[in-house]
Amino acid sequence: MAQTNPPFMSGVPELLLLRLLDQREMYGYELVRSVRKVTGEAISLGEGVIYPALHSLERNGALKSRRKPVGGRTRVYYALTAKGRQRLDKLRNDWRRIQGGITNALEVPSHA
Repeated sequence: MAQTNPPFMSGVPELLLLRLLDQREMYGYELVRSVRKVTGEAISLGEGVIYPALHSLERNGALKSRRKPVGGRTRVYYALTAKGRQRLDKLRNDWRRIQGGITNALEVPSHA
């Protein structure tokens, strides 16, 4: 059985949300669908992961939100702040460093 949220996924939702919101403002369920799409269905984050992450990022000043009426309902749209862009840059650099290290480790001969 595939694990839905492996331990190494820590920090990945934050990185993906910030990256998507760097492109344009979005609402929660739109982000759920976008994560699946941009990861080629490799990562699926449910609303139980997305919304707590959005609320935490907003509390920390990385995101701002606004309510917008759409079709008789109100949606909460999230957008990146300057602090959020700084956080995205840091996470992106961290991820690339870690990704490089993991790639190196996987390519090292097994007798190393």
